[in-house]
Amino acid sequence: MLAIETANLDVERGVIGDRYLRPAGSRQVTLIQAEHLAAIASHLGCDEILPVDLRRNIVTRGINLVALKEKRFRVGCAILETTGECHPCSRMEEILGVGGYNAVRGLGGITARIIQSGSADVGDDLVALTSDI
Repeated sequence: MLAIETANLDVERGVIGDRYLRPAGSRQVTLIQAEHLAAIASHLGCDEILPVDLRRNIVTRGINLVALKEKRFRVGCAILETTGECHPCSRMEEILGVGGYNAVRGLGGITARIIQSGSADVGDDLVALTSDI
């Protein structure tokens, strides 16, 4: 995994450059709150958990992602819609160590589908667009 400054989000192909390119579907993009990375690290007694450890596409700050349930939102020039929560997988124990899976439960972020292609840069705002899908 590589941290990048700009993500290109494509309706047909998902996140360009992601080794798990996901054609149109419910898990094209994964997002996590930076605040939850700190909480997961605290649960594990670590100083820090890096976004790449959880393999999420986009890290946000200052917004409750779960509040985007059943909403569309804009990040950069792209429009996405929430499709569900991003639950931890069994690899969390391998990546984070014993207790990794439980530390991420409820804090893993959300999944989304791309509605309108566009790019998203580090520092772009995430803005909710509608109250329902």
